[in-house]
Amino acid sequence: MLGDSITTDHISPAGSIKKDGPAGKYLIENGVDPKDFNSYGARRGNHELMVRGTFANVRLRNMMTPGIEGGVTAHQPSGEQTSIYEAAMHYARDKVPLFVIAGEEYGTGSARDWAAKGTRLLGVRAIIANSFERIHRSNLVGMGVLPCQLPAGVTPATLRLDGRETFDLIGLDKNAKPRQTVTLVIHRPGGKEERVTLTLRLDTPAEVNYVRHGGIMPYMLDELVA
Repeated sequence: MLGDSITTDHISPAGSIKKDGPAGKYLIENGVDPKDFNSYGARRGNHELMVRGTFANVRLRNMMTPGIEGGVTAHQPSGEQTSIYEAAMHYARDKVPLFVIAGEEYGTGSARDWAAKGTRLLGVRAIIANSFERIHRSNLVGMGVLPCQLPAGVTPATLRLDGRETFDLIGLDKNAKPRQTVTLVIHRPGGKEERVTLTLRLDTPAEVNYVRHGGIMPYMLDELVA
């Protein structure tokens, strides 16, 4: 759960690799000396490393862990503080799909393809934000991740989210259309529900098809097979 102006470098950093983070631990386990780590930018051909580096920027601020900077979150329902990568793998084992909730201008900065790839490989199925940077929105669609836009004036803060909620995204079916409305159902601890109307930021019929197939590559393969 993030704030405003989350850049592609927040999502997929290009800088140095910390030895105590998931990416650094992976390199050490594979016999790489820390002095030879280099940077995420230099190792972007290694998907195992890059997915471990997704949301690992040391300046990232996750509202689920207030007062802490870096790629850290609180696994739910245990509340255990852990890296975003390790929490995502735990959720994947439990077959729990994930949302990222953010504010204005999500995905600003350079058009970094791994910012969308790493997001999808962590098991994130939708980004819910107040607004999106144009190219990053398109890259998310290409990876089969749903961009959904919050109504004006509605933010993670006004929704009073703390990360312990679970969610349903309803209104998507075989008749989905570009920029239609969908409903976010927030299930709060204690059993209360709240509904928020979102705009589905699939802006063209082609983008709807891409996401329906799981992204551009699966779409193209399905077309070739057909």
